[in-house]
Amino acid sequence: MKKVVIGQAGGPTSVINATLAGFVEEVMDEYNLTFLQNGYEGLVYGNFLDGTDEINSWIVENKHVPGACLGSGRFPLEAEHIEQCVQQLRNIQADALVVIGGNGTMEALSKIEQEAANTGYELQVIGLPKTVDNDLGGTDHAPGFGSAVRYVAQSTLDISRDLYSMRNFEQVRILETMGRNAGWLALATGFLRRYEEDGPHIILIPERPVKKEIFLKEVDKIIQKNGCAVIVVSEGVKWEGADQIEKEVVDGRKILGGISSEIEFLIKKELKIMARAELLGMNQRSSSMSVSPVDYKEASQAGICGGKWLREGKNKIMVSLQRTKQFDYNINKIPVDLKEVVQEGERLLPDYFIDNHQAYYEWLTPLIGEDLPSYPSPIPRRDSYVREPF
Repeated sequence: MKKVVIGQAGGPTSVINATLAGFVEEVMDEYNLTFLQNGYEGLVYGNFLDGTDEINSWIVENKHVPGACLGSGRFPLEAEHIEQCVQQLRNIQADALVVIGGNGTMEALSKIEQEAANTGYELQVIGLPKTVDNDLGGTDHAPGFGSAVRYVAQSTLDISRDLYSMRNFEQVRILETMGRNAGWLALATGFLRRYEEDGPHIILIPERPVKKEIFLKEVDKIIQKNGCAVIVVSEGVKWEGADQIEKEVVDGRKILGGISSEIEFLIKKELKIMARAELLGMNQRSSSMSVSPVDYKEASQAGICGGKWLREGKNKIMVSLQRTKQFDYNINKIPVDLKEVVQEGERLLPDYFIDNHQAYYEWLTPLIGEDLPSYPSPIPRRDSYVREPF
């Protein structure tokens, strides 16, 4: 019976276990499954978990649970680690390796397959996509993103209403989102904005460095008009001519964060008003209450598709979600070569969406799902819809 190793890598999402469960349910009756514990670190050190009936059932029970039930984490894979990964797979006579992850995961998979091929070891590899900040190349979007958008959009609107009620005491809130180099998630916080009093009033993204003087003038203008301002900033945003702000370095990986605090300090110093910086935090990727039904369905389908392609012998590919040209939203799942995914690199926000927020929100609509609340205007008014561009 063919032996298949499956694992999860990188930052988890609220639907990453749905992908894992979908894959397991698709293949568990015809393949010998072995699970990686703690992602690529587990592969390097041979931390495997046999896929018994009990373990397989436990995996399926986790399909609606956030976080990576097998353990994930970040592990800096060096050249010697790639060799170790291949050797560990040889030791257990694995026929295939399937990993759920983002850019780093797909690059590692490609390197492992190449190393195996160089040593005469036939290894089938398949990547299953996931990300919360939508920076994965080779796909229209990835599972995890829609649910993260749903969380940040609702949270931003709710915090905005809270601030508006406290504007005689506190004038500015700065919300920091995830997104190292891509602003997909930050820009999505404006999805539910309908009234000029509501935030976000300013959205700052990594694709556009920020000029302090222009920024401060805009903040002051908004406060003069509305009495308060909600600012959303991606963690990877930088001032013009400066570098991204790092909190620390862990195992060689730069941990970004702190731009919201810098903005708070700048506003207090220059505008002499009350400002508060807040992190939207890990709930962006772990809130079970904010899971998008469409996102969950596509996450599960990505796993099922990976299982079918495993059976068909497809190799060196990632499951890609691509929209059809039909009027209604529909997704085709196509195989994309792992090398193409790696070559594309981080998928940044296109200029078209940066310059046309409404087009971006229309693109987002099916991913977020329905039944989001609709709030009345924060003040009595005759006009029902007065949304303005950021």
